Amino acid sequence: MIKPSHAECPPLLFFDSGIGGLSVLRETIDLLPHAPIVYAADYAGLPYGMKSEAELAARVPALLGRLVERYKPILVTIACNTASTIALDHVRSALNIPVVGTVPAVKPASMMTKTGVIGLLGTRATIRQPYVDRLAADFASDKILLRHAAPDLVYAAEAKLRGETPDQRIIEAAMAGLIDQAEGEQIDTIILACTHFPLLRNELSSAAQRPIEFIDGAQGIARRIAHLTSEKTWPSKKRDGIFVTTGDIVDIEPYRSAIAEYGITEFETL
Repeated sequence: MIKPSHAECPPLLFFDSGIGGLSVLRETIDLLPHAPIVYAADYAGLPYGMKSEAELAARVPALLGRLVERYKPILVTIACNTASTIALDHVRSALNIPVVGTVPAVKPASMMTKTGVIGLLGTRATIRQPYVDRLAADFASDKILLRHAAPDLVYAAEAKLRGETPDQRIIEAAMAGLIDQAEGEQIDTIILACTHFPLLRNELSSAAQRPIEFIDGAQGIARRIAHLTSEKTWPSKKRDGIFVTTGDIVDIEPYRSAIAEYGITEFETL
């Protein structure tokens, strides 16, 4: 059932496999502090990085169709690199509202690097996508782009949001996966190509043991959301946000205090 507040002021809907999309939500709240928020996490489908393209191309549009029907958002943000690189076109075809995707920040990274060697950390599904090949060809053809799949960083980020200390071995293994490659010692910029990974920026920076710039697309996504909703008048006072999960609501309990920092206080299941 749609709450009256949704009808009066449609929310922004953020979608991710877990809590990684909070890194995008954080930047959006900075620009649009009073926008109503619905954050949806597909915990029943986590982790996306281990699923096939066909499975995600079917699953993500179906879930977003149900979410849009329930919450009537003004805009959808797929705050997940894996889902975006695979299912973004499918979702846009299925919905009649703006859909913002999340893609690896190859272009800004190519502008930042001084050595010409860029690292990219993502899920297995993301780093193998032709979409990433096209980004590299279009924006970093004169650079060396080294990729490494670090799916365990997703679990480390989730652990951090539960108030636990992330496993240092996971952090170090992710960094070694890039640095130990040929030319890896010259990396001066690393793209965090999963929205979970910016939540571990400090840990990754410490594990690097030398100056490396880490970049993600969250700020650019937030600016895009603000641009697409620039004619919208938001409420004068921020409303409590909603967190909806496809999994068991009990499984969200360890995250409640961290999620509350984003103004989200209501929890529901899809």
